[in-house]
Amino acid sequence: MDEFDLIARYFAPLAARADDIVLGIGDDAALLRTPPGATLAVAVDTLVAGVHVPHDCAPAALGYRVAAVNLSDLAAMGARPRFATLALTLETAAAAWLEAFAAGLASALAPAGVALVGGDTTRGPLCVTLQLLGWAPEVPLRRDGARVGDHVLVSGTLGDARAALDLLGQAAADADQAWLLERYYRPTPRLALGQALAGLAHAAIDVSDGLVADLGHVARASGVAIDVELERLPLSPALRRHAGDGAARCAAAGGDDYELAFTVAAADRGRVIEQAAALGVTVTDVGRVVAGAGVRCRDADGRDQAAELAGYRHF
Repeated sequence: MDEFDLIARYFAPLAARADDIVLGIGDDAALLRTPPGATLAVAVDTLVAGVHVPHDCAPAALGYRVAAVNLSDLAAMGARPRFATLALTLETAAAAWLEAFAAGLASALAPAGVALVGGDTTRGPLCVTLQLLGWAPEVPLRRDGARVGDHVLVSGTLGDARAALDLLGQAAADADQAWLLERYYRPTPRLALGQALAGLAHAAIDVSDGLVADLGHVARASGVAIDVELERLPLSPALRRHAGDGAARCAAAGGDDYELAFTVAAADRGRVIEQAAALGVTVTDVGRVVAGAGVRCRDADGRDQAAELAGYRHF
């Protein structure tokens, strides 16, 4: 099939008819209508086979994951996602692969209210790039607003995806391994939580490179230091059983969690925890913002382990 047949068969169904889409898939560019006074939030992520996912990653899982990691970026800004564009590089245009990939992509985009409005396809080693566009709140979440005295909280559990890296390419042997692999391939973007935090949290980031590394970005952008208590990090029962004494290190340095880490004033801590619970999300207080620079991650004996928990490096 040629490029236009491929788009019409597998990706045009992910488009939508809506008042804010003047012209979608099928022309040289999409034409989108923006609300008066709106601020556009834009995020883009690339997944390369053999780098970000295994070469044999199931196409449905790849489709879901590339959408979820982008949605997580917009969640970290408190934004509402609306449109997506897709650049897809394939070695071959196999019908079964494309059908499963498109279904996985739709399973993440549709519940978030996102319409696919354009993209590109070409031949080459497997690579997927998705761009998301959405509307930022009046007071968007950013990395540079953390204040001395803030509490540092994280959503969900951390470290599951890191533990799953040791299991990629093999079938799950038990329920714990199945849970860990699910957390790697199908992370949950915290969109509702991010939107609830807008105007309330002082700073936020999604945990993609590892908690210590990502909090380092917040500390650097905000001109502060962050103290994290290793023993406070939220760990799933599956991770505790699978990783044992190494579970906390997975949580601190592993990455690929796509949970939100954020800072709030002490006076707002209880309110934030209650609001998150109302959304069905558990948040955990893991540290404080203090004067200084960098991140310190203290173990039960008070020793700083941050240097050993640097997280993922892109280059």
